[in-house]
Amino acid sequence: MNNPPTTQDPAAAQEFPCNNCGAKVHYDAGTQSMKCPYCNAQQAVPQQEHHPAAGGGREIPIEEGLRLAQRGFGTPVTQVTCNDCGASVNVSPGEQTAKCAFCGSAKVLSQESAGTAIRPESMVPFKVDKAHANRTFEEWLGGLWFRPNDLKKMAKLQEMGGVYIPFWTFDAWVRSNWTADAGYYYYETEYYTDSEGNRQSRQVQRTEWRFASGWRNDFFDDVLVCASKGLPQNLVSKFQTFDTKQLTPYQPQFLAGWRAESYAIDLMPAFNSAQESMAKTQQGRCSGDVPGDTQRNLNVQNQLSNVTFKHVLLPIWIAAYRYNGKPYQFLVNGQTGEVVGHAPWSFWKIFFACLAVVAISVGGYFIYEYTQDRKPPPATPTGVSVTPKPALQPPTRTPVVTPPKVVTTTVKPAPVLTATGTAIKPAPVLTATGTAIKPKTTP
Repeated sequence: MNNPPTTQDPAAAQEFPCNNCGAKVHYDAGTQSMKCPYCNAQQAVPQQEHHPAAGGGREIPIEEGLRLAQRGFGTPVTQVTCNDCGASVNVSPGEQTAKCAFCGSAKVLSQESAGTAIRPESMVPFKVDKAHANRTFEEWLGGLWFRPNDLKKMAKLQEMGGVYIPFWTFDAWVRSNWTADAGYYYYETEYYTDSEGNRQSRQVQRTEWRFASGWRNDFFDDVLVCASKGLPQNLVSKFQTFDTKQLTPYQPQFLAGWRAESYAIDLMPAFNSAQESMAKTQQGRCSGDVPGDTQRNLNVQNQLSNVTFKHVLLPIWIAAYRYNGKPYQFLVNGQTGEVVGHAPWSFWKIFFACLAVVAISVGGYFIYEYTQDRKPPPATPTGVSVTPKPALQPPTRTPVVTPPKVVTTTVKPAPVLTATGTAIKPAPVLTATGTAIKPKTTP
């Protein structure tokens, strides 16, 4: 493999003069043309003819990437490296850079670019101008809750800077062979005895497992891997609106008056990240191919072929500011205007907000209890007489008096004989209750 050159190619010395006054022109995002900062004359960006494709630039086979790739940016640049976040930004020669565009640190070091990095093959020029980006930043700050009071004032002092961020894109065909256990649900009737001793039945789900296998072939186009060191990956990954179909072949004119970060993640580490992203996608696709109602033990083997890559530059507006010594970034997609960002929280605002919620809840509870205690009885409708129900009294037990038992005794008198032997009828005998008992006559 050939060693990469240590100097930039002859195109590195080209400049872009104004056709009207001869001054250096810069690329203007608002007009999508080269614009002179002195006479405001505009001229179209010249189209390169050596790129066969109308858009997107050249796809380089991954096996020959380091040998075929061109080096440098194709225009004179000065590399500015931040000692805090480590980002390296390329600026126009003579540009005075006092702060890092990514973290706002003043610890930056300028040095001549060696021009050994792989040259971008494609790029998306800025389409959102600075005025739009600043307006979006202010609207974003205005919509934040529970932030420090001095944040808006401090953020207004920050300069929104446009930077071309390095990305790698990868194309590949991926053949995925998979095996898995496919599960099919069926139901059985189960009998049981409930807590009351009754026999019951219910349907119980069972799973029948069957071996399954298959394969699929998918094409991945422009899998993006951010190669920046200055931007947090979790922040850049939120960008969902970059349209790589609008990639145009790289031209140095687009960098005139703009900053471009050098990639910090090299080609092969970026390819490893792309393979992980492809494998994750294929895992989900193969999972969807497994038949049945459920699955387990899914195993996917991927084989990549026809892998190509491009080094591309994508436009991002960055507002980097520091609050209490900690860096925060706000990003605007320079192609679509999509915004993402980080901002500090105000502890005291959150604390007093929670305290207010607790106070309102407690106050509402006491007001409710007070109104319930003082609530008047329901009014009686006109013309209706309401008889209050008597108060319930505990039942009284009345003692039961049993009358004394009267015992009646019958006395049978003996017959009285006269002197002549004649029986005299006895008188009736009275009982204790006054009832006369007629005595029986003996014959």
